[in-house]
Amino acid sequence: MDNVSADRPDMPGYGLSTDDAGMLDWPWLSHAMGSARNYWIITVRPDRRPHATPVWGLWVDEVFYFGCDQKSQKTRNIAANPRVVVHLESGDDVVILEGTLERVAQEAFPRLREEYIRKYNFDPFGVDGSDNPFFSLKVRKAYAWREKDFPKSATRWKFK
Repeated sequence: MDNVSADRPDMPGYGLSTDDAGMLDWPWLSHAMGSARNYWIITVRPDRRPHATPVWGLWVDEVFYFGCDQKSQKTRNIAANPRVVVHLESGDDVVILEGTLERVAQEAFPRLREEYIRKYNFDPFGVDGSDNPFFSLKVRKAYAWREKDFPKSATRWKFK
């Protein structure tokens, strides 16, 4: 990926390595995102209170996708502020993505339907689901590390 650079996260006091040895590569993050079953989405309510909720999602062609009910709290939050944090459940193999959500065009629904059925044996579009929004994440920063070798594996990616 040409539009991304990797370095160490800014985490004073955590003893991170100062060289590149042991940093994770993007394929490690991509595999972790693609193989996860559940993801956490953190949005912000209009009154600035955080809102965290688990979702099912897809990692397709290096992009994270998920859908939700059009009346849900997260959908209302996203409408007011599309900036979010997405992370995996694990505290041992950590992936944290920061970015902005964009609504997915209906032309992408057939492929997303196929991928959801393959992964979850579930059709998120169903009979009445076509009005529910689907979002893709435009990643601005990503963080990942393995707890077992945290000081050496901690990695941050910044996107241009």
